Amino acid sequence: MSEGVTIALSKGKLLPPTLALFRQAGYSAYHVQDNDRRLILEYPEHGHRVLIVRPSDVPVYVEYGAADLGIVGKDVLLEQSPDVYEPVDLRLGICKLVVAKPNGQVPMQRLSSKLRVATKYPNVTERFFTQQGMPVELIKLYGSIELAPLVGLADRIVDLVETGKTLKANNLVEEEVIAWSSARLIVNRASLKMKHATITEVISRIKEQVTKGQSEKRPKKGRQR
Repeated sequence: MSEGVTIALSKGKLLPPTLALFRQAGYSAYHVQDNDRRLILEYPEHGHRVLIVRPSDVPVYVEYGAADLGIVGKDVLLEQSPDVYEPVDLRLGICKLVVAKPNGQVPMQRLSSKLRVATKYPNVTERFFTQQGMPVELIKLYGSIELAPLVGLADRIVDLVETGKTLKANNLVEEEVIAWSSARLIVNRASLKMKHATITEVISRIKEQVTKGQSEKRPKKGRQR
């Protein structure tokens, strides 16, 4: 059996496709029952231990070495800027981090007053508006970000958007795209040196499946006439 590694996975809707990707990569034991409440899962046949944690905690576990590898959205990495290696974009959970405003409100570039911006991404938001040369007052929220403009708490929000249906339901419209996000495989830098063979095998298997999946999604060219 190969040297054991610990992998931190994000709980929530990213977990099922992540587990499926590992199974496709040859880690057949990667199954979790819907009612399973365990936070540590052992897969001795693969030499893996899996931690199920909040997405925002994945980079912390990996950076500090409690996990050798992790899978987390790029939005979290942009916000936290952890010192980790990021070898693979899994192309799962694709969405975008946007500035949104109430429908009909004038563009932010035409506003003379300081903007109040509600978000759970204060670091990303501050960097973006600093680059725009616009002073902002940040309001940190942890959920229901769309509510903030509706009750006068904020002029804008910065939030993650997948389909845009929630924005539309709350009479909000996308104003600027800050960044695109998808799930990333991240690695502890010390672990990559200490467990190089095992970790590079995981990276290689995952990368192969991602590449295969992208190839299958490309439209096949028809015959030229």
